Amino acid sequence: MAKIQPLPAASSPEWHSGGGGLPGKKQAVCYTVWMKSLVFNGHGCTVYGSDGRVAFRVDNYGCRGSRDVFFMDTAGNTLIGIQAKSFGMLKRWEARRHHDGDSSLGEMPTTPWFSVQRGGRRRGRGGAMATVTLHGGGGGGGGGRAYRIDGCPRKSEYRISGAGEVVAEMARKRTASGVVLGEDVLTLTVGPDADHLLVLGLVVVCGLMNRAM
Repeated sequence: MAKIQPLPAASSPEWHSGGGGLPGKKQAVCYTVWMKSLVFNGHGCTVYGSDGRVAFRVDNYGCRGSRDVFFMDTAGNTLIGIQAKSFGMLKRWEARRHHDGDSSLGEMPTTPWFSVQRGGRRRGRGGAMATVTLHGGGGGGGGGRAYRIDGCPRKSEYRISGAGEVVAEMARKRTASGVVLGEDVLTLTVGPDADHLLVLGLVVVCGLMNRAM
């Protein structure tokens, strides 16, 4: 599965970007996420860009649910290191951004880029599946900003929201003829102005949260 046939971005949901349909406004971008590793008998996920080629990957080899996960580009350079920091229903993950492909845990920033706290079993009406806090360790500021992930636990479909607006959405992938593919083949739509690397990092955490890799 080295290349897939992407669907046109026109199949994406409407995104409110303030552009009002003006020429040159930013468009949503679609990725295809295959919740499988390219490594034989491995665990992880593979992200395909809009051109249908592999763009990013996670390879945990023979270890499912690892406490340390690395999100890489196609050359194997680590972009994000993700660590599970607690266990049980209140499990939390911290992500640190690697710069220049540095894969050394010892040289990562001491301040996390973001953390994800899973919602409790009794989230109640309107409760989030998980909450996300930016800590400013990614080099782009934004410390203290919060996001939420809404969806059903153990399901592959969810939305990522910030400041009351949906910034990304994950859904089952459909073919051009409308056929829904397997539960491990998904379409990630990232809205205009969203940080793609942040969204992809959250997708990896959701995969860990749902024990999909």
